[in-house]
Amino acid sequence: MLSIASARGLSLLGGLPDAAALVVEGSTIHYAELSRRVRERTAELGETRRLVMIAASNTLEPIVTYLAALEGAHPVLFVADGDDEASVAARAALTKRFNPDVVAHNGPSGWILDERHTGSRHTFNPDLALLASTSGSTGSPKLVRLSFDNLRSNAASIAEYLRLEPGDRAATTLPLQYCYGLSVVNSHLLSGASVMLTERSVTDEEFWHEASAHRVTSFAGVPHTFELLEASGFADHPVPSLRYVTQAGGRLAPETVHRFARIGRERGFEFFVMYGQTEATARMAYLPPERIATSAGAIGRPIPGGRFRIDVRGTDAPDGSHGELVYQGPNVMLGYAETPADFELGRTVHELRTGDLARRRDDGLYEIVGRMSRFVKIFGLRVDLDRVERLLADEGIAVRVANADERLLLFATSDRTARRAQERAAALLGLPVHAIGTYAVQEFPRTSSGKPDTAALVRFAALQDRAAPVQRQTPGESAAQAAGASAEAVSELFSALLSRPEVSLNDSFAGLGGDSLSYIEVSLRLEAMLGTLPRDWPTRSVRELAAFATEAADGESIAVATGPADAAQTPVGARKRSRVPLLARLETPAALRAVAIVLIVGTHADLFVLQGGAHLLLAVAGYNLARFQLASVPGLSRVRSLGRSAAQLAVPAVLWIGAVALLSGQYRPTTVLLVNNVVPGDGRWNDQWQFWFLEAMLWTIVGLAALFAIRAVDRLERRSPFGFALVGSAIALIARFAIAGPHAEYVERYTLPVVVWLIALGWLVARSDTTARRLLVSAIAVASCLGFFGDPLREAIVAGGVLALIWIPAVRVPQVLVPPVAAIAGASMFIYLTHWQVYPPLEQSAPWLGTLLSLTVGVIVWRVYTLASDRVAGAVGRMRTRAASTRESEAEGHPAGPATAAAPAHSG
Repeated sequence: MLSIASARGLSLLGGLPDAAALVVEGSTIHYAELSRRVRERTAELGETRRLVMIAASNTLEPIVTYLAALEGAHPVLFVADGDDEASVAARAALTKRFNPDVVAHNGPSGWILDERHTGSRHTFNPDLALLASTSGSTGSPKLVRLSFDNLRSNAASIAEYLRLEPGDRAATTLPLQYCYGLSVVNSHLLSGASVMLTERSVTDEEFWHEASAHRVTSFAGVPHTFELLEASGFADHPVPSLRYVTQAGGRLAPETVHRFARIGRERGFEFFVMYGQTEATARMAYLPPERIATSAGAIGRPIPGGRFRIDVRGTDAPDGSHGELVYQGPNVMLGYAETPADFELGRTVHELRTGDLARRRDDGLYEIVGRMSRFVKIFGLRVDLDRVERLLADEGIAVRVANADERLLLFATSDRTARRAQERAAALLGLPVHAIGTYAVQEFPRTSSGKPDTAALVRFAALQDRAAPVQRQTPGESAAQAAGASAEAVSELFSALLSRPEVSLNDSFAGLGGDSLSYIEVSLRLEAMLGTLPRDWPTRSVRELAAFATEAADGESIAVATGPADAAQTPVGARKRSRVPLLARLETPAALRAVAIVLIVGTHADLFVLQGGAHLLLAVAGYNLARFQLASVPGLSRVRSLGRSAAQLAVPAVLWIGAVALLSGQYRPTTVLLVNNVVPGDGRWNDQWQFWFLEAMLWTIVGLAALFAIRAVDRLERRSPFGFALVGSAIALIARFAIAGPHAEYVERYTLPVVVWLIALGWLVARSDTTARRLLVSAIAVASCLGFFGDPLREAIVAGGVLALIWIPAVRVPQVLVPPVAAIAGASMFIYLTHWQVYPPLEQSAPWLGTLLSLTVGVIVWRVYTLASDRVAGAVGRMRTRAASTRESEAEGHPAGPATAAAPAHSG
């Protein structure tokens, strides 16, 4: 089939009849079948030209309706297909303003064409093909008028520089109402290639499964897409068929461009950085992949058929000069439409003034250096708002910057960050503090296309200024929602306790890298803020936790206000009660960790003889591994999370044991390196076995990291988490019985192959999400513990602890005991590590003191190590940020510094 463009329509179907055109829910639709469906839909729309509004979703019917409307020369207006308040309001506003003749959307019984008029109420220019929002959201007050030739020429240019062929297949990772997303469909169908229709996010494991299964060769993303890819471990999602990846929709930091280009070189795909605007149909420039190494940060060269010029006061500027970027080409829009009367207008725009400040480099590539509207005068200084953002980012301060009425507006995700940003911006720019407004938001808003929504932030600032000192609310949120939600408080809590400066509403504790070392403090603080937590809280998002707290608050006030008594100062979502309760709720895993480590230390110090604590601690550790490092949540790379946990265990252990070995000679190098298990011995206990527990945990974590690096294994576990854990437990028990039989003798009970069943059992407990499964796992726990030690009391301690883990989500303890219990539980690994050097001198004379000192020293070492590691991590992060800033500044051709953000304004 040939693509045909005329004043009476456009066909984009360029494939052979038996070639694949679309992949829909696993089924292939060939060009012949798609053409038949399009012809039928064209007949339904009729011969009279009509304005067709299409509720856009990445599914079959909107695509068929769009292609049919183009072939029948019916102008198309895409709108978001969502039932959220913003989408519904946007559709209603556009319907009222532009009065579509036909509205195509999903109805109760399927896809329907809602014919609002007989014939049409409008007169159309013969060339008008598409009406598109200028912002990527359907609430824009004016629409871009695009012609049939605009669509065809831009699709052909994109296909040319991407070298599209019939064998290519793109995944729909962007919405159709966004010009970038639509251009992917247009260019592939025009080239005879195919498109896999999906509405899954790139953070969804099933997206990558489908992409591999259907041999997807490309996908497209905006900067936010690549943030999600990095957070969700894109490096762990290989798609062998992937040929290229494209990025547009906003500037991507040069270091990020380099990272994805490097992944592409390793995986065999090319990374294209592109530049465009809706007013140019979609694309205007692209950066060839081979130029990324030397030119990351540039937008590249014009697309085939287009050209740029740099305009300075109406004249073309020489190379190197800064001026407005102006584009010419067959894809430049006809003009804007602000009312239906504009539909009959012809071409009113002949070149596109982009509004971007740019320069042509010596190598012939073009580079954006700012936005004309992002340079403002404040107190006589010409301030580059984008540069202010980068300067603050260099210091580890994440903000969004805007301006209003000669005031600089800074937006951050917490009040603390906003205040710090204000102080640093004033110092960097030489501005008075009162000229800088600061605002805390729950998250930085984005348009439906994923671009930063600066306009929403400015509106939010104006609302806050008018409403002060009334409690603030976030953009897009009602006052009622702001009063009841606790999302901001949860975000700030996660940010502070997990050392994560950016926490969004969709992040979860597990997704942010939370683990068994941090969850105790987080869970206690969350309980104080929100009340009783659900058992699966580590995998719930900030938004879900806030909603849970709000629902719970409808019944009774269950949280203690952590702020001042004045209600206006109470943190969002925190609720007061008249007195502090005598009993506090403590999660069972935390309580068991505290109990187990006390049993270990007390038994070793001869204060009492209650063995089994270390083996119980292994089961609790397996439970926590499954909840945190192996959680199936967006934003979590399991392999990376397991690697972090291995390092968190190995580094302090090797440092402590190594230091003791150097000072006393007590331990061999194999013990220092936690490989005593592989050293042949006489089968009897000695000092080298003291750290068997840490060895078992470390090498289990390393083994799991290697196992889950296999994508097929990872996918299998995500599909059947309980079944996977059940099989894993069975294998571990078989290994135990094969090596030691029903009763483990001497040091057998401390070797990795014989004790790994306890870690697997804890994992299985975490995956037991129904009563039937808990009953089954309870039986397995009791049966597997019987006879293992040959000591009924020891076996009862382990089995009883596991049963508590299964059936008792939390326990009530006196409020006064919560801080010490939480500290002991949090420091359990460090107490285990250090107690061998603390209690022995007191073992005979004062075992109670030896026990107490062992617990105290372990907690102190834990606190000191945590503080030191946080400071080291912060210093490393700042060094990386500065290094990245230096590279970026060098790429831009000028040094980083305040002088580039604010310079004296020229008169006039």
